[in-house]
Amino acid sequence: MAVLTIRNLDDELKARLRRLAAAHGRSMEEEARQILKQRLSVAEEASAGLGSRLHAQFKAAGLTEVVVTRAPEPPRAADFSE
Repeated sequence: MAVLTIRNLDDELKARLRRLAAAHGRSMEEEARQILKQRLSVAEEASAGLGSRLHAQFKAAGLTEVVVTRAPEPPRAADFSE
């Protein structure tokens, strides 16, 4: 496992991290790990294409069946002649 040292951390930010960790019943180190893990997984999801993100969202909702519906006839251009 790697070790990460963060220097020059603002006192208020450290206090906020301490409060958040206490609220979740975790150490500050564990809270920081969870924040990093969550933020980086969101960043990876955001870098995926729209189709991949939609697929993941619907799969998470339990929708796995592919449904394709087609209009009975192809679309027509609008007629503005009148």
